[in-house]
Amino acid sequence: MGRESTLAGCASDLFSDASDAAELVAKAQATIGEFGRNKDFPTFSPALAKARGVLIFPQVLKAGFVLGGSGGSGVLLVRDAKTGKWIGPAFYTMGSASLGFQAGASAAEVVMIVNSQKALDSLYASKVKVGGDASVAVGPKGTGTGIALDSDFVAYSAVKGAFAGLAIDGSVLDARGGLNSAYYGKKVTPAEILVRQAATKPESAALQAAVKKAAT
Repeated sequence: MGRESTLAGCASDLFSDASDAAELVAKAQATIGEFGRNKDFPTFSPALAKARGVLIFPQVLKAGFVLGGSGGSGVLLVRDAKTGKWIGPAFYTMGSASLGFQAGASAAEVVMIVNSQKALDSLYASKVKVGGDASVAVGPKGTGTGIALDSDFVAYSAVKGAFAGLAIDGSVLDARGGLNSAYYGKKVTPAEILVRQAATKPESAALQAAVKKAAT
């Protein structure tokens, strides 16, 4: 009886993770679409069109608003250099005790352009400390003259659709193995998903299409 209960509990947890993963993909699709249409970010689509990858966090919470500090879950997609096709998603977390939220905000949407192969390799291999292991610039409002759009990461953020200018230095990006496994139905790493393409899912097509559209 105890073993049956344990197996039932594991199955329930897996179903919950799969449901959470699917919901996160749907929210990421909506978020990338909103950023692509956001007139506050005229540099966003051109930057995305040249990017090696993109991290989409539909909701990043402020420290104190959620137990255990600030942060959120999101997805990473990469662009195939040969075909231009977007591949993914793989699931990640962004955590920090010191995310720089604007006054009065408790949550924000964050999209991070991944510009360098160094940044992608770091994401595949281990945890990445933004601003430490890899350089980061805050995605500008307007034309953003003088902003380092060639940094390893460029982070765009919004609160309820309005420009937020969230500071993310010190944030840690890390793969969410449980969500990756639950979404694809087997244990897979981000590199297996995004580089070797050893796991795919037809339901990802809408998100991939939304990223492609946002880059035009």
